[in-house]
Amino acid sequence: MPLPDADLHPVATGLAKRTVDEHSAEQPLKLFAGWFCPFVQRAWIALEEKRIPYQYIEINPYHKGPQLLQANPRGLVPTLEVAPGKSLYESTVLCEYLEDHYPENTPRLLPAPGQDDYTRARARIWADFVTSRVVPAYHRLLQFQPSQHESGGQRLDEVRAEFRGCLLEFAREMDPQGPFFFGPELSLVDVVVVPWAVRLWVFEEFKGGLRIPEPGQGGVDEEAWARWRTWLDAVSSRDSVKKTTSDHEHYVPIYKRYADDVAQSELAKATRAGRGVP
Repeated sequence: MPLPDADLHPVATGLAKRTVDEHSAEQPLKLFAGWFCPFVQRAWIALEEKRIPYQYIEINPYHKGPQLLQANPRGLVPTLEVAPGKSLYESTVLCEYLEDHYPENTPRLLPAPGQDDYTRARARIWADFVTSRVVPAYHRLLQFQPSQHESGGQRLDEVRAEFRGCLLEFAREMDPQGPFFFGPELSLVDVVVVPWAVRLWVFEEFKGGLRIPEPGQGGVDEEAWARWRTWLDAVSSRDSVKKTTSDHEHYVPIYKRYADDVAQSELAKATRAGRGVP
């Protein structure tokens, strides 16, 4: 039986389609990608921000072709082929590689080594927080099935509050002025979390909303939620984010499978098993 996840729109659309077309020519640096994947979008945003020449190669990760498997026998996207026979994967690793290997390309997403090693380390702490805490909490909420639990509605509210708590903890660590995590400039921390931040609409669509307080109604958390909104506005309006985002309508059936808890991606399976990001 074919996996339901494999039934997806075959190519990027909207502004992302234009970006794909601009990067279809042969290049030594090759990004094996799936237009819909938030982990792919991390590396894609980094490439666009730094204006590094690359070739975009669309992959359906549920139909792994020989080109991808040759580059990465695990068949994961994103995979970055940096030279013939040399490939890297894991989205945060790819972002750090691009930062270190192309130091002349700006903006810098991390301080140069030796310039501000404290901020470099702190960026890694909060990038890890996103992958180990924010992303799993996002998927626990998205995949939660109230009908399978006694007091399912109450438990849904608890899972929702858990995810909001992760966002609050993240927001409280932001530079007070911003608008980005470390201040006026985009950083690695912003890049690793923004693909999920621009997908928060899934909770309105499928789970009764995230219920972040409206301005002026945040109580003791008002300042943190105000900072979150400033940050979200800034990252959402970034050209690199817009240019790597497809039309909304094509994401909906993908995320409905997660919301119905029938998705078969490695992340969906890990979430069902109570594990973190695989």
